[in-house]
Amino acid sequence: MKPDSRIRVMEIIARMNVGGPATQVLGLTERLNPAEFSHRLYTGHVDDEEGDHLGLRRSSVQVQRVPGLGRSVRPFDDGRALIQLISAMRSFRPHIVHTRTAKAGALGRIAAKLSGIGAAKVHVFHGHLLNGYFTGAKRALYVRSERVLATMADRLVTVGAEVRDDLIRAGIGRPEQYVVIPPGVRLGPVPDRASARRALDLPQGAPLVAYVGRLTQVKRPDRFIATAKKILARIPDCHFVICGGGELLAQVEQEIAPVRPAFHLVGWRKDVETVYSAADVVMLTSDNEGTPLTLIEAQMAGTPVVSTRVGSVAEVVQDGHTGLLSSADPAELAERAVRILSDPPLARRLGEAARSWSTASFDVDRLVADTEALYRSLGEPRRDRRVTTGGINR
Repeated sequence: MKPDSRIRVMEIIARMNVGGPATQVLGLTERLNPAEFSHRLYTGHVDDEEGDHLGLRRSSVQVQRVPGLGRSVRPFDDGRALIQLISAMRSFRPHIVHTRTAKAGALGRIAAKLSGIGAAKVHVFHGHLLNGYFTGAKRALYVRSERVLATMADRLVTVGAEVRDDLIRAGIGRPEQYVVIPPGVRLGPVPDRASARRALDLPQGAPLVAYVGRLTQVKRPDRFIATAKKILARIPDCHFVICGGGELLAQVEQEIAPVRPAFHLVGWRKDVETVYSAADVVMLTSDNEGTPLTLIEAQMAGTPVVSTRVGSVAEVVQDGHTGLLSSADPAELAERAVRILSDPPLARRLGEAARSWSTASFDVDRLVADTEALYRSLGEPRRDRRVTTGGINR
């Protein structure tokens, strides 16, 4: 039997949910050239509801489960996951170990080092935990850990230049290690606005602002609600959609109680493009982001966006051209949204520019091409070296 000459890639992520990292993994792995790359995906958890939202049940991607691999620090589970990853690496013998998210990045890089397989190590920062997650001693520990882990990587990939620069300023990795690969997105068919609002049982003529994302602290749904109340003071007939779920759902329901008729909580939806089409504005209120897919997808649907100016958001939204950026102040966020809601010609110009810009800049085929080029640069020398030295090539 002829030896398999493909570049073998082992990709590791803590969990497959509806977040940006998992969405990027799915889009990438479904489109990698199977004649050139042998790719295996390893994860600790796939949430049934969120995995179905991602389309994993309908996908051809083969997911390998790693018991114990998760986001939280649990020494016993972490040790079990590390042993499983080392064993999988020695069996598969990848040319490249590709990790995503902080926990999987730590265990994956340590496992690659301990396994002795000589693989190239790539870690992706879809954002970072420098802001909005930890303070004081915890933040210092995170920075020290990432500095050590960076020495175990051949390449550090970021989704935007600002994310890269933040990490370099924190002393994480060397500039020459970094590669910027922006996200790639392919949105489903976008319905017309009337159809979208009928599908979501929303009023046809009312101004509408949407929040799409997890209900977690760093995403600041409380800030979205505070902003919504300020918008209502100026546009009393405005409505608001919250598309997503998370640990803050009960808190969100409590905070919107005084203005409950203006809010529509639709949970996770597979057809998120329906939400984007129904909205006049899509708003992001986060404390910290990489390059948020919500803003890219909304712009692809032709909907103007308003966002806090965090992470690499300014690389996704062209302020004043495809959307409006703001500080974290709810009053300023509300002012930006009211400006769009009150000026239909401006909204139309922003939406048209947003669709053109995002489609040209963030197509999933560009993500695949960039990633395949990175894989070739790292994998071909290792593949050829193993062949010429008689190494295992399976």
